[in-house]
Amino acid sequence: MGQLHEWIHQLKQIDLEHLQRTLRSYSSYGPLPGIFLPFLESFLPILPLLVFVAANANIYGFWLGSLYSWIGVCAGAFLLFWLARKPGRRFGSWIRRRFPKSIRFFEWIEHKGFTPIFFLACFPFSPSALINIVSGLSNVSFRSFMLAIMLGKAVMILSVSLLSFDISSIAEEPWRPVLTVLLILGMWLGGKKVEARYHLK
Repeated sequence: MGQLHEWIHQLKQIDLEHLQRTLRSYSSYGPLPGIFLPFLESFLPILPLLVFVAANANIYGFWLGSLYSWIGVCAGAFLLFWLARKPGRRFGSWIRRRFPKSIRFFEWIEHKGFTPIFFLACFPFSPSALINIVSGLSNVSFRSFMLAIMLGKAVMILSVSLLSFDISSIAEEPWRPVLTVLLILGMWLGGKKVEARYHLK
């Protein structure tokens, strides 16, 4: 157990250059390290997800690195949702009774459906583990949750990758921050249309 704590502490303190060297040393495992670290962050939000995403983009390339980060983050979110929905569902009503102030938060997630989950998934500093657990304990459908997470995490990962990939050239490419903003708007509008079409709320 002590060794696990030490390993987690080292991961928290790791910088981008060190992480890139470490991931390259595991290149024989292919994309698995690039997928596993973002997956692990879903359960240990103290880990530096931004560093993992940036490292993946710079090691595997913009598109493949973003894809590996997205797969890991989404897989972790879906598993955490399932654990909260299946084994832990009975705790939802207990939490509402024990913490009455949480009722408004549950109602916000349940009544708004796609929108709050999507927006919170877009931002790398949002409490994503908490959102995944609350969504699993609430009455939000898995389809609505899955759509919001897949689109929201795509926005977040592509945005971070755009801004961190070959960062030395970003001053010469001002279109990258602009594209990031347009990406967020486009994903949100597209998600709302899909939500309305398939009645996912």
